[in-house]
Amino acid sequence: MKRTSISTAVAVVTLLAAVGGVAVAAQDRYTLQVPGGLAFSEFRGYDEWQTIAVSQNGGLIETILGNPAMIEAFKAGVPGNGQPFPDGAKMAKIHWKAVKNAAQPGDPTVPGALDDVDFMAKDSKRFADSGGWGYAVFEYDAATDMFRPGNLTDKPPQAHDAKCGFACHTLVTSKDFVFTAYPKR
Repeated sequence: MKRTSISTAVAVVTLLAAVGGVAVAAQDRYTLQVPGGLAFSEFRGYDEWQTIAVSQNGGLIETILGNPAMIEAFKAGVPGNGQPFPDGAKMAKIHWKAVKNAAQPGDPTVPGALDDVDFMAKDSKRFADSGGWGYAVFEYDAATDMFRPGNLTDKPPQAHDAKCGFACHTLVTSKDFVFTAYPKR
């Protein structure tokens, strides 16, 4: 009886240690931050935000999501009404590698492996020198199941600050630096 209890206790402790070790080894993506800029934690819950739009750009499929402030601004006609997006508006863009799914009718292109997650946040005081928007890219590595801030070796190259996307977004200055439209639903 005692031998069984000891064996059971050892098995339970071993299992808890193994599970705890895996939990310690797993990355907490919400601790990541672009140096001098946006933190992943500022976008907690982004994966539950409403979809603004979807698109395919080269070998990637992306879903662009907006927090409630962003969605309400779009519904109010921003930026077409000449108004800027309000401070607190945020967007997340999730990129997946595009793959064909021959198992579905029509051989559609669907999301495959996660590639990266991009973020934009409107804060006209904090990001006054980049049109009021802060930007961040977090690259995903499937082999390690970990994210890292984008860097200059990535395509496109990403500087280590919250202005990494500003240069590209100046193409849409008249739309308050936002490429994505909110299509009719």
